[in-house]
Amino acid sequence: MLTLNLNSPSITVTFSKSTHHYPINASPSSLPNTRFPTSSALLHTPTRSFTRIYAHPFGFSSKPTSHIHGLNPKFPSFFSSSKPRSQNPKASSASEANPNGDIEPTVPKPKVTTAQLALIFGLWYFQNIVFNIYNKKALNVFSFPWLLASFQLFAGSVWMLILWSLKLQPCPKISKPFIVALLGPALFHTIGHISACVSFSKVAVSFTHVIKSAEPVFSVVFSSFLGETYPIQVWLSILPIVMGCSLAAVTEVTFNLQGLWGALISNVGFVLRNIYSKRSLQSFKEVDGLNLYGCISIISLFYLFPVAVLVEGSQWVQGYHRAIASVGEPSTFYFWVFLSGVFYHLYNQSSYQALDEISPLTFSVGNTMKRVVVIVSTVLVFRNPVRPLNALGSAVAIFGTFLYSQATAKKKKEAEKKN
Repeated sequence: MLTLNLNSPSITVTFSKSTHHYPINASPSSLPNTRFPTSSALLHTPTRSFTRIYAHPFGFSSKPTSHIHGLNPKFPSFFSSSKPRSQNPKASSASEANPNGDIEPTVPKPKVTTAQLALIFGLWYFQNIVFNIYNKKALNVFSFPWLLASFQLFAGSVWMLILWSLKLQPCPKISKPFIVALLGPALFHTIGHISACVSFSKVAVSFTHVIKSAEPVFSVVFSSFLGETYPIQVWLSILPIVMGCSLAAVTEVTFNLQGLWGALISNVGFVLRNIYSKRSLQSFKEVDGLNLYGCISIISLFYLFPVAVLVEGSQWVQGYHRAIASVGEPSTFYFWVFLSGVFYHLYNQSSYQALDEISPLTFSVGNTMKRVVVIVSTVLVFRNPVRPLNALGSAVAIFGTFLYSQATAKKKKEAEKKN
């Protein structure tokens, strides 16, 4: 047993070679007939990683930087048996399989303090509010959602490329199977994103978010068609969502059929993205959530921009001049567009990192409250008229979303106990 102390009482690196000690210059004939530990025993020698760095709000790596890479696959990681916790929401099970097929327990998440929770939600909500306000301001004077949606994906792609090039975020290993697996989720992400932008351009931001709160309804329906079963509590929770959205739509002052359909199609797109991701990306759990979202954004940009040119490209020049004339200062218009692009990516990035730091149930509740905060903020900023019945319908829909998050969280806990 050879032990190396690194000037710290808490850090010890142990190299397990034998359970016996012999002189360094001992000859083979002088060694007694002794059993040495087998390779399987070596593989299970408990060790510890040197350090741990958690997610930074602006994309610093949440994976340990001191793990030893490039080891021979025949000798798996007995230098460091503790695995970094994944940022991928799909990889949150009680145990995971390493690349060699062995089942290893995941590292438990540290308890998040109240101050940390407030910072996580505060940053996430702030970025979401800024995006929704400046996205709507830009669309009010430049009503070309296809181009604006393309720019937002472009801004996110550039952001991720900067993080990867500066090594602030570990670059994922790109392979042909990984790209093929991303094509479906990226397509549905593109559909969800552009449909939401079209809806934002036609109706009030608050109305779009009320309709988008009906996403759990589509999730339950599509998942049921694919064979997943839900308890009665989940089905009952979607009833107030449907009723609330219906009441809000009927009483909406800025009602527009294109805006309604855009929000509904956006729900379908994002639900299919989530379902398809679970099926096609099961073999790539080592890719964390932030990298996964960055790769999807880049592929979505290649999907969306050529179609944007075909749909509205011939009108962009005239629309640009009208927008400048309406705003007065070109720099103001550029500022709005720039903020909509940057904060679109940042709030999505923060949502992935928030899910990594807190439990799924806390995340679901926070996501429900996020819609309330965004709806109230945009109503105050744009002074949209709100009828009492419209406000009631919105409240019922949001409350139904909260009930749904509680019911699905209970379903997951029961499934984990059975497993």
